[in-house]
Amino acid sequence: MTFRLKLTILLLFTSIQIFAQENDMLKAAQQLLKLLTPQQKEKIIYPYNNEERYAWYYVPKDDRKGLKLSEMNTAQRNAAAVLMKTALSKNGYTKATAIISLEKILKAVEQRKEDDHHRDTGKYFITIFNEPSSENTWGWRIDGHHLSLSFSAASGKLVAVTPGFFGANPAVVLSGPQKGQEILKDETQLGLELINALDEKQKQQAIYNKEAPADILTTNQRKAMLESNEGIAYHDLNPAQQKIFMQLLSVYIQRYTHLFATKMMHEIEQAGFDKLIFAWAGSTENGAGHPKYYRIKSNTLIIEYDNTQNNGNHVHTVIRDLKNDFGGDALIQHYEAEHTQK
Repeated sequence: MTFRLKLTILLLFTSIQIFAQENDMLKAAQQLLKLLTPQQKEKIIYPYNNEERYAWYYVPKDDRKGLKLSEMNTAQRNAAAVLMKTALSKNGYTKATAIISLEKILKAVEQRKEDDHHRDTGKYFITIFNEPSSENTWGWRIDGHHLSLSFSAASGKLVAVTPGFFGANPAVVLSGPQKGQEILKDETQLGLELINALDEKQKQQAIYNKEAPADILTTNQRKAMLESNEGIAYHDLNPAQQKIFMQLLSVYIQRYTHLFATKMMHEIEQAGFDKLIFAWAGSTENGAGHPKYYRIKSNTLIIEYDNTQNNGNHVHTVIRDLKNDFGGDALIQHYEAEHTQK
């Protein structure tokens, strides 16, 4: 068997796997809708071209749109969990559910009363945009404090998996039964490992500010924009440093299921690893009291990490696809053409 034939078979097998995985997401969304009452469906379903699709937040907020987990019964919540698992890797799903569980710790830390729902593990909302179908353009979102994930699909194919936000407050649990828990530990430690692997000249390139910004710079704006190209380029790193860089990049990409992550990494590779830039601001030491920020940026991607709030014990991270967030403009055009044909 020739190499070309082997490669063709591998690509065909991968395409079949991706199709099966995307079909799992479609089936999971359809199953969730089957379990809902008409009143719940009114809350959860929006038209695909509705402006609500672009609304996402990572702060405590009471007036989000969609159906709250606390408004679902056990079977419905289980179906929502299955939907999440079709999009996230095992590690990504574990992090996402751990982030939701941090609401209990915050409630205790802030000494809130039992009937106070400002911090509430049930206050995470599922929203579905358009009727899920292999023929339709559709999408879905889970949105709540420190967790916001958006997915877009068309013609039975997953098109976009961003914006994707994971946060953690506290970054490291300081007391109680979960003392020492650090949900975004890899994101923190590999970032520190990379910046501290640089020599002094390289650090002068990478560290653009001694003070870390108060939050991720792209915030929750509809289109991620970051004009600055400050930092050190991938091609200016030695092989050992490049290895750490790729490990750090992979931590973010591998939040998604293996096949989706492979697809994303392939797209980054096609755009060119040499286009990637690593930039740092703030302290290069670990632990509370050392606020820090870093980003990975190219002409197609922005990844941001910020740990400045609560004396450097409160992490925000985000992945933005500069061309395909929310499916991109092309998907909206596809939806409008599809809708006109009907």
